[in-house]
This record gives sequence, C-alpha cells and structure tokens, in this order.
Amino acid sequence: MTRRGLILFGLMSVIWGIPYLFIRVAVEEISPATLVFARTTMAAMILLPIAFLRTDIRSVLERWRWVVAFAVVEIALPWVALGSAEQHIPSSLAGLLVAGVPLVATVIAVGTRGRDRVGPIGVLGLLVGLAGVALIVGVNLGSSSATAFLEMLVVVVGYAIGPAILARRLAGVSTVAVMALSLSLCALAYAPIAFVQRPTVLPSPEVLGAVAILGSVCTAAAFLLFSALIEETGPVRATVITYLNPAVATLLGVAVLSESFTVAMGVGFGLVILGSVLATRPTGSRSERRSSAALDAA
Repeated sequence: MTRRGLILFGLMSVIWGIPYLFIRVAVEEISPATLVFARTTMAAMILLPIAFLRTDIRSVLERWRWVVAFAVVEIALPWVALGSAEQHIPSSLAGLLVAGVPLVATVIAVGTRGRDRVGPIGVLGLLVGLAGVALIVGVNLGSSSATAFLEMLVVVVGYAIGPAILARRLAGVSTVAVMALSLSLCALAYAPIAFVQRPTVLPSPEVLGAVAILGSVCTAAAFLLFSALIEETGPVRATVITYLNPAVATLLGVAVLSESFTVAMGVGFGLVILGSVLATRPTGSRSERRSSAALDAA
C-alpha cells in the first residue's frame, strides 16, 4: 500500500469509528430522527455542490429507484435505528455489534448469488462469527434493552445490503453523487418528523458540536475520503477498515464515556473479526476468482 493509501486508511479507520461516541452524546438531548435530519442536511449541503461539479447527475438519476433503495437501507433506517439503540446501550457495544456486518454481507451475497458459494472455511467463519456475536449479546442482554438489540440488527442488515446495491446496481456511476442524492432524500424525508420532535430548548454546546462533527466529518468528509481510498487501494483493501472501526468505537466509549468493557466482550469481538475474515475469503482457485470477477464486471 502506498503512503497516501496508508494515510487515507488510517483516517477512515478513525473517522468511521467515532460516530458511535457522538451519536451517544447527541441522542441524550435530541431525538434520533432529529439527529438524522441534521446530519443528512449538513452532509448533503457539502456533497451536492461537489457532485454537480464533478459528475453528470443525470446518469445517477437514470437509476433513481436504486438510489432510493440505497438511501433507505444504508441511511434512513440504520441511522435512526442506531440513534434509538444508543439511547439504551453503550456506544462501545453498538460498535462491537456493527462488526458483524461482513458476516451478514456474506450470507446476503450467497443468497442473492452475488457469490457462488461459501466453502468449508467460510462456513466455519460464519459459525465462529455467530458465536462471537452471541457472546457479546449474551453478556449484555440482562442489562440492556432487547429492543435495542433488534434495532442494531436493523443497522447491521442495512449496512450489509447497502454496499451490495452500490456495487451491483449502481456500479459505474459516481459514488459521491449517489451519496449526495441519498442524503438529500433522507433529509427531506425526516424534515417533518424533525420539526415535530424539535427540542424545546437549545441543545448544549456538546450536542451541537457532536451533530456538527457527525454531519461534516463523519459523513461528508468521510465519503470523500473513502472514494479516494477506493481509487488508491481498490475496493477489497478499502473494506478492511470494517475490522478496525469497532475497535476505535470501543476505545473511545471506554476512554471518554467511561463505558464498561469486559473480557467476554473482547473475546466476542475477536471471534467476530476472525469469523468475518474467514467468511469473506474468496473461494476457488485464482483463475476461477479472476473469471468470476470478469463476469461481475461485465
């Protein structure tokens, strides 16, 4: 990996690891829907001008149905579910659970024939990862809301489906344009809800700062940097940040918010990461993988 790639990789690992902390701070005073509205509005205002300058938006609008689908499963549902869940569970726990996204993505890929099969090692990986998730949930179930865990399931499934839509249905169009339009749609959708649920008093400086960072850094800047990372290292290497983001989220939750972190949670997280690595390993020979990649690109 080049020096530029390493810098981008490090930045993305941190930038997409800190939202859990700031979401936890924000939802102490504003509703999850209000947070989603504020975050998407701010990010859309930054990304839309860039998208119009860089790309021909018409090529993205031609696939508007898939843009809407992407907006729903990647942003609209997961973000409000994540904010709601973090009203009841620690940010570190939310970050650990999101580490299961690659496992769900593998199952979805096989189910939709985006991937032909999962070999014995892949099956082992899914079982190991499932055991890790069960361990994380099990040690926290008694002290946390069951509804929050169901909301985190919505987050994980949404985060797994979104990239699949982007890769298989929106391939060849500008990722920045897709994100700008998706964020704009979500901002419009949540505007009425945010108006009804608007806070009666001005939120604290900490909450206002958290919202500002979520919208400008963790969303707008993050998507620009991630697009650059994909161009620099390729999509496969770029997704490795998925394994590091939860670790950053956990460290921040423990260090800043004094959240608890047990040995069982650490073991569970390790099993999830190991399972994800095994489950997402390509199957077949190198020549078979090249043929499959050529078919996917056709």
